[in-house]
Amino acid sequence: MREKQTARSSIPPAAVRAVAAGAAVLTVAAGLGVRAAGGGEAAKYAGDALYTVLIHTLVVLAVPRIRPRAAAGAALALSWAVELAQLTGVPERLAAHSTLARLVLGTTFNAPDLLWYAVGAASAGALHTALAAGSRAPGGPIPSKGGL
Repeated sequence: MREKQTARSSIPPAAVRAVAAGAAVLTVAAGLGVRAAGGGEAAKYAGDALYTVLIHTLVVLAVPRIRPRAAAGAALALSWAVELAQLTGVPERLAAHSTLARLVLGTTFNAPDLLWYAVGAASAGALHTALAAGSRAPGGPIPSKGGL
């Protein structure tokens, strides 16, 4: 029977935060690129998935030792909460006064967005898991305290 790996990553929180910050910048750039390069539903739903990926990176930035599943779950829960809040009309009223509120909260509920947020959370969680596993593997991408 295979033993469950319980060792936590030995990567310093500052390094995790640096990677998360870089990932956040790349995610925003990808979102802007998708919108600029394409239109229609494909670009919209890619943007929805990237929205949740961005939230995932921000969760990791705030809590660098968080497990990938927990970060993905938090990102998905927040994305769904924002989408469901659109049913109340509050985000739409806030968006009328603030471009930032419009970008972050949206204005109109769209049920398919819930699926695409889940796609983004699953993608971010899978990448986070792969990166975390690589950092624990012997000879992984981050050298140990012993140096290169």
